[in-house]
This record gives sequence, C-alpha cells and structure tokens, in this order.
Amino acid sequence: MKQSLCCIFLLGISICACVTATKEDTQLAEAIQIQGEAFLMQGDYTAALSRLLEARKMRPEDPYILNSLGLAYMGKNRDDLAIPVFKTARALKPDYTEALNNLGAAHLRQKEWDLAIKAFKDVLEDLLYPTPQFPLSNLGRAYLEKQDYMQAETYFSQALDLSPGFVTAAHGLSVVFLETGRENDAIEFLTARLMENPESALLHADLARAYEAKGWTNEARQSWQNVLHYAQKNSELKKTAAKRLSALD
Repeated sequence: MKQSLCCIFLLGISICACVTATKEDTQLAEAIQIQGEAFLMQGDYTAALSRLLEARKMRPEDPYILNSLGLAYMGKNRDDLAIPVFKTARALKPDYTEALNNLGAAHLRQKEWDLAIKAFKDVLEDLLYPTPQFPLSNLGRAYLEKQDYMQAETYFSQALDLSPGFVTAAHGLSVVFLETGRENDAIEFLTARLMENPESALLHADLARAYEAKGWTNEARQSWQNVLHYAQKNSELKKTAAKRLSALD
C-alpha cells in the first residue's frame, strides 16, 4: 500500500525558436507531437519520448507538448524529469489544470506527499476541471501515506460520491478501514461495492484481508479464490492470492 531540466536553458532555446519558426515548422512539430502522443497511448514510452523531445526542440514554449513530454518521462519512471516539465507547462499556461494534476501525480510517485497535496488542492480550485474524482482520490492516497486517516477517508469518500464505480478510490477507502481496525466497516462496504463491480480482483483482495483480520478463514479463502479468478495473468495480485491460499490451507 504505502506503497532536472534547466528552465533558463529552455528559455534560451525558445527565444531562438520564436525568431526562426515558420508555418511549415509548426505543422511538422504538430505532426511529430501527434505521433508521440499516439505512442503514449500505446504504452511505447521510449518511442513517445523520442518524438516528443523532437517536437519540443521545434516548439519549446508549447505547453501541450511539454505536458505530453512529462507523461512520457513518467512512463519511463523518470518522475524527476517530468516534474520540471510540468512546471514549465503550467508557467507557460497558468490555466492548464491538466498539467497541474500531472505534476501532483509525479510528486505523489516521488513520495513528496505535501507537494502532491498542494497540487491536487489547486486542481480542485478549477471548478471546470472535468474529472475531480481523480485529484480527490489522489489526495486520499497522499493523506493515507501520511497516516492522516480522517483526511484520507474524507477525500476517498468525496471521490466515490462523484464516481461510485471508481475502484481506486474504493480500494483506498478499504485500506483506511483496515488500517484503523474497522474490519466490519470494510466488509460491509466491500460487499456492497462488489455487487456493483463483481470482477474487481483488487476489491476481492481487500475483502479477503478484512476476513483474515476477523479470523474468518473460510470467507477469506473464497475471496482469495475470487482474486485468482479475476486477476490478470502473472500479476502480483494473482501471486499474492496463491500465496495466501497456500497459507490458509
């Protein structure tokens, strides 16, 4: 559970680019950006990074290219490089809330909880942001990592109010219940959620842990069996379920 690029250098490049940019350069940069973002969608982060770095050379002050570049860095597990890129995108376009949300996500992955919290709270200031359940759930995660369970429960619950089928938030709230010794609340909550989303291996695993905490071995065994059935092949969750079933036999 609990579970840098130099801005001055970039600015220098952008001054030169503004002087020499042509319509053809802009169109080429857009085409390369589209290619890079297509690779992002496919999960080919190396190819995406190559294309987006090329696009940034052509249009260094384009916040959308920078945002996609930051996502490519995150895909390569280089959140340390993604953070300054998202910051630059936000500086170039102060109302670019998506870049701010991605900045918060990068801080979260870097375990910089307070910086992540600030970013996500700033995202929620944008009343037009279309998916507030994501920053709300991420706030819950950050507070959970800080062991501030009251705040974590508040934000996970708010995320679920907006999106009742949001498994990540449901998992987060389940962990809050388990971490605070509220196994009965976890069982009641997860039983209801699994009626709506019966194929969620993650929620079945949370329910199995709640049953184990209660000492209900038969129920725990059945829930781990459900995890084995629904979890992706070779996933860590599937391996965990196999280990727990072996331990319970």
